[in-house]
Amino acid sequence: MPFDPSLPAPNSPNSSAVMRDQLNSLKALIDLIATVTNAQVTSVGTLPPGDPATASVSYTDGTLYFTFALPRGQDGQTGPTGPEGGPGPQGAQGPPGEVTLAQLALAISGTSNNSNGVLPLGQTADSSYSPSQMQDVLNKLDELIQALRR
Repeated sequence: MPFDPSLPAPNSPNSSAVMRDQLNSLKALIDLIATVTNAQVTSVGTLPPGDPATASVSYTDGTLYFTFALPRGQDGQTGPTGPEGGPGPQGAQGPPGEVTLAQLALAISGTSNNSNGVLPLGQTADSSYSPSQMQDVLNKLDELIQALRR
């Protein structure tokens, strides 16, 4: 039996069946009311100045979901120009730039060449003067001098 707000009628005799039907009908209506266990704002947006604000709500599985859109204010007047600031702190060192062959040649001119290609002589000195050993030393010295030149 659906709920009937006119029952029990004024001055009617008490009837447990009518009261039971009315109470059961009210409980059924209460049971149909959704239970809210959580609420969440899903978005807040901005509208152009002068537009009316909007709000909406939806319900899914015990959660209320709110969405709002609010108008932004009118643009204000441009303020006065502030004082000019001084120089800022020194920035970090940037990466090295590209170097041309001409710049490289100019930068290393006057410096020694790499002598890694000159092999050791690999001899021990004779106990007496040896012209061939002395010539080997002189040849190796010439080779080193040539290797160090640019």
